[in-house]
Amino acid sequence: MLNDFFKLEEHGTTVRREVIAGVTTFLTMAYIIFVNPAILSDAGMDFGGVFVATCIAAAVGTLIMGLYANYPIAMAPGMGLNAFFTYGVVLGMGHTWQVALGTVFVSGILFVIISVLPIREWIINSIPKSLKMATAAGIGLFLGIIAMKNAGLVVDNPATLVGLGDITQWAVILAVLGFILIAALDALKIPGAIIIGILAVTVAGVILGVSDFKGIADVPPDPGTVMFQMDLGGALDLALVGIIFAFLFTDLFDTSGTLIGVAHRAGLLDKDGKLPRLKRALVADSTATVIGAAAGTSPVTCYIESASGVRAGGRTGLTAIVVAVLFILALFLSPLATTIPGYATAPALLFVACLMAQGITEVDWEDLTEYVPAVVLAMTMPFTFSITDGLAFGFITYAAIKLLSGRFGEAKPAVLVLAALFIAKYAWLG
Repeated sequence: MLNDFFKLEEHGTTVRREVIAGVTTFLTMAYIIFVNPAILSDAGMDFGGVFVATCIAAAVGTLIMGLYANYPIAMAPGMGLNAFFTYGVVLGMGHTWQVALGTVFVSGILFVIISVLPIREWIINSIPKSLKMATAAGIGLFLGIIAMKNAGLVVDNPATLVGLGDITQWAVILAVLGFILIAALDALKIPGAIIIGILAVTVAGVILGVSDFKGIADVPPDPGTVMFQMDLGGALDLALVGIIFAFLFTDLFDTSGTLIGVAHRAGLLDKDGKLPRLKRALVADSTATVIGAAAGTSPVTCYIESASGVRAGGRTGLTAIVVAVLFILALFLSPLATTIPGYATAPALLFVACLMAQGITEVDWEDLTEYVPAVVLAMTMPFTFSITDGLAFGFITYAAIKLLSGRFGEAKPAVLVLAALFIAKYAWLG
């Protein structure tokens, strides 16, 4: 039944491989279960309520992606979007968190509309191959800097922006050893290399006293403190149009970039570089944001950590189903889930980053008008810590160079429109 529904044989995979991939993806993104409540609680929201909302939104969104779109892509409240929610809309602009949830809900509805219509699919399919490949590489570099930051290898430095962390700390040492272990096991083609690496570092950390074993099970907190608490009336105020647009715009391109990057690593793009069943994936993604707002959390988006599951062999929606089930179980196993520290998942993220960076090799290096925008896009993502800003600079550079070099016909209308919209975004919203 599973083979027929998910077309496992057609995608060259098995139930066992999909389960391993699902567990791998979950382990690399489980941090959001605890990071998201911490960020949104700064906006005045109940930590326990947001914890439950995060698990529910991630589980339902990922379930839709797996069953409806049949892709091995997991979903959860997006990093960056949750920071904008708290530090931009609530603390920065002075709106209540209920109104902020309302703007997320409205932006989600608009998201669903443009996903059902051919607008969003047309946009993604119009992206030049060079920018698509650069997107995969850029997300890899972005994932890499997140991994090194989580591992303690990279720290902030007032003089140089970033610098080398304290490599004598056990957490950093374990992260480095975990990365080497994962790479070596993968080179030996040992199944589950990423899971083995994550668990090995976690166990070593507990034994050395770097992190604590925090128990196994507990009763989920009360979700009613944030669920269905959005203020739709306040969100429909004309003064909040800019906020709604910002959520919509950021979620649109974060998700688009992630879909392209992960699908490329999974070999799911067709010969023309397009993603089959794209509309279904987009509808699943946009619906998840609406559900997430109702549950009581910031916008839900596709996770670049899904690439770790793809590397472990995930190719179908069965991988996503496994992730969804684990998010539900996390409601009851929160102490056990918190035992896996950031320095244990960092090696997996860094390994996946190395793999995704290969996308840059498929850019046309003989054509300056193709590779310059691609490099700008790939570099801007990690340097600005934003997938959206990377896409923006890539599109603007691509359109400008094509137009000024007299190759107007090579710039598709969608690219020109997107470049103009990005410029407008920076001019009006900063």
